[in-house]
Amino acid sequence: MASKFKLASEAIKHKGFLSKFPALVRMIRKSIKGDYKPDFKNMIVPGLAVIYLFSPLDIIPDFIPILGQLDDLAILAFALPKLLKEVDRFLQWERERKKIRTIVIDS
Repeated sequence: MASKFKLASEAIKHKGFLSKFPALVRMIRKSIKGDYKPDFKNMIVPGLAVIYLFSPLDIIPDFIPILGQLDDLAILAFALPKLLKEVDRFLQWERERKKIRTIVIDS
């Protein structure tokens, strides 16, 4: 299990995820409050990927050298772009909201 965490953290670092992590946290908070509505397809794949990564069940068991970790990397490589796309969409939503708020305040 520890190797999964190390593998996941390495994959996340290379996709620029860490720089967008604060926006991800804001997006989750706004989604829970109902202020922001994420695109379902951009959230379901990453959600399922997280469940798979932390699950003790694997398509290819981790005890098989190299191949055991490759399935986890493949899942991450598939899910991360969807999540980052949604974070970018959220950042655009925030910018538009800020513009609207600025226009209303200045008027």
